[in-house]
Amino acid sequence: MTITLVLPTYNEVENLPKMVSALYTLPLADLHLIIVDDNSPDGTGELAETLAAGHPGKMTVIHRPGKMGLGTAYVTGFKTALAQGAELVGQMDTDFSHPVEKVPELVKALDACEVAIGSRYIRGGSVDERWPAWRKALSSFANFYARSILRLPMKDVTAGFRMYRREALQRIPLDRIRSNGYSFQVETAYLTHRLGLTCCEVPIYFADRRWGVSKMSLKIQLESAFRVWQLLWIYRGMR
Repeated sequence: MTITLVLPTYNEVENLPKMVSALYTLPLADLHLIIVDDNSPDGTGELAETLAAGHPGKMTVIHRPGKMGLGTAYVTGFKTALAQGAELVGQMDTDFSHPVEKVPELVKALDACEVAIGSRYIRGGSVDERWPAWRKALSSFANFYARSILRLPMKDVTAGFRMYRREALQRIPLDRIRSNGYSFQVETAYLTHRLGLTCCEVPIYFADRRWGVSKMSLKIQLESAFRVWQLLWIYRGMR
């Protein structure tokens, strides 16, 4: 199986080399990485090229002219992975909030479903134990809010740690996706459900980033809340 992971980056010069090293120690025979960098001013894009040179044929680096958003980064990476012939395509953060050791479990889960989600909100899953109560409540409520409005069966609809079978990802209308922040996760979860794709969840511990600065902001959270209602209208006729 050819497995490709898409990793969007913006100012991740501290995390990227550690992430690449960790991923290539996993017991996965054919792993390819696609780094989508948004012209990071800290030199992440240039570092990605250096890392790619050390893994010939195993890494692709895509340079974009500026900070164009998480959603379009994933869409660009997904399209590239499909064009390269990847059989399984995954997505994850570069900041170690998603546990690297769980990647093989997501791959294995695809034996029984079409989309596998690294889930914080099923039995065995959890969020960073150092988070204050208000942050845990906000994260849980945001997930509940999107699930309830869109009537989604999966427990973690805002998760950004996922793995798709090639055929499942090909069915998702990537060119129609307009969410360009963390609401991208909700939109793709909604499309997964509306298209009838089978989904399974693998419990994970979601840790706070180890290095660097979080990209989350109040503006992004408000945009995501509004976007949930838009999705009901945009995909109202989809079957």
